[in-house]
Amino acid sequence: MHIPGSDNERGIGEEMRNIHKRYISETYDDDGIISNIKFTVPDNFNFGYDIVDDIGKNDPERRAVVWCDDRGNKRTLTFSDIMKLSNKTANYLSSLGVKKGDPVLLVLKHDYQFWYAIVALHKLGAVAIPVTSMITKHDAEYRVEKSSAKAVICTSRIPGASAAFDDIDIKIKLMSNGSREGWISFDEGVEKASDVLDRIPTSVTDKFLIYFSSGTSGYPKMVLHDHSYPLGHIATAKHWQNVDPEGTHFTIAETGWAKVAWGKIYGQWIMESAIFVYDFMKFEPSDVLSKISEFGITTLCCPPTMFRFFINEGLDKYDLTSLKHSSIAGEALNPDVFENWYKATGLKLMEGFGQTETTAMIMNSLNMEPRPGSMGKPSPQYVVDIVDIDGKSCAPGETGEIVVRVSENPPGIFREYYRDEDKTRTTIYNGYHHTGDVAWKDEDGYYWYVGRNDDVIKSSGYRIGPFEIESVVVRHESVLECAVTGVPDEIRGQVIKATIVLRPGFEGTDDLMKEIQTFVKKETAPYKYPRIVEFVKELPKTVNGKIRRMAIREK
Repeated sequence: MHIPGSDNERGIGEEMRNIHKRYISETYDDDGIISNIKFTVPDNFNFGYDIVDDIGKNDPERRAVVWCDDRGNKRTLTFSDIMKLSNKTANYLSSLGVKKGDPVLLVLKHDYQFWYAIVALHKLGAVAIPVTSMITKHDAEYRVEKSSAKAVICTSRIPGASAAFDDIDIKIKLMSNGSREGWISFDEGVEKASDVLDRIPTSVTDKFLIYFSSGTSGYPKMVLHDHSYPLGHIATAKHWQNVDPEGTHFTIAETGWAKVAWGKIYGQWIMESAIFVYDFMKFEPSDVLSKISEFGITTLCCPPTMFRFFINEGLDKYDLTSLKHSSIAGEALNPDVFENWYKATGLKLMEGFGQTETTAMIMNSLNMEPRPGSMGKPSPQYVVDIVDIDGKSCAPGETGEIVVRVSENPPGIFREYYRDEDKTRTTIYNGYHHTGDVAWKDEDGYYWYVGRNDDVIKSSGYRIGPFEIESVVVRHESVLECAVTGVPDEIRGQVIKATIVLRPGFEGTDDLMKEIQTFVKKETAPYKYPRIVEFVKELPKTVNGKIRRMAIREK
């Protein structure tokens, strides 16, 4: 039996082999699939000192970040570089008054400075708050006020991002890769600082990281993680993304989103793998596919929507032979995307599921046989279940809410919605975090996503998940993308609406609408067909490519 990761011999001494094994012990079943994970978490664990600096000192030339942008610039940072630059950044921020416990906003898009800036905050014991560069003035005001942020470090590449903070009272404003009136040069300050830093005492239970997470209603919540959070991503990187310590991992995500914590720093670096960063202004499938070829990307993770665009671009035009593993998350996977990607590359898309509040809770882990459209099975580091409205476990085939047990405080689960006890109590109770995501499991324990509680359509007494209809609609030859939502209806409660982006060469006529409706009736239960069809040029999406159904519903 082969145990993944058991033969990662780097020839630099027993102490530095498999650094992640200092913190977890694992067992596998007869098929080599992970079956149990147990953690050993030191009381003073700090990702900056215990992972980055450890590798930086013992394997200084190991690549940490391989970066390029859409203007032809390239840069590679080793773990030694990240260690020294994060020390310099910590010393510089400290000289400005940033100390343990202080919240600091990071609005850095894809700037390579993000990686040593966030490590510096971890070393200081400050609280890192990554924020999207699409931030508006209203968003900035809300985030500064709610978090009591002491400082902001912002990219110069997105003028609107820094402009959002112009009239906001925040003590320290730092800018990377450029200058702006009223802002201090982050790069100049870091350059002048010392790269020697004595370890600052922190506790594993200290505040570590906050993400602002938007729900289906109300203002964004502050999702608070402690210093154990990075360790929860070992399984994310090792058993789901299958990162290679000698390879290069590419997760497509902007630094303001939690997907970066999943795929561009913690688990990957604990597994001693390099991460690839492409700093682009607009997602162009051809550019990304070219970068995979040019930089020899070995493992890739992005939303299904991006894989659909890759397939539509024509995969046969690119050399993708360096890819050894591919995974998806962010939204449910349509089986046709799975099949077309596999046909073109020989790689199976390994779906995973989790939230800003967690790491990968459900996944198609290494050596599992994925079932197209299924999220996989619960990660053995968590106790996950599907429960009904009364909190009772659902039988196979029954639809319910995904919950994860938090009573043992496993690494990777958020601590609370910061400064919002009411919201925390409505989500964490009876020993479980209630995700708000609806799914069902089959007889073999594979989980199948239905949708968010608010996404589920209730029509004429039926509960209908949008994903199951989308999976049918996108199989029609004319359809490139589709989002299904519910529209209020006096008779049926809701009716189904399909918002569709057509492939080039097709026109959104009444005849095509009827053809698509008939196609859905034949391919699934007739009551699931979309009574309303709207053809649009593009679907509203987050910067990470997730379809924003809420925006469609609001329209």
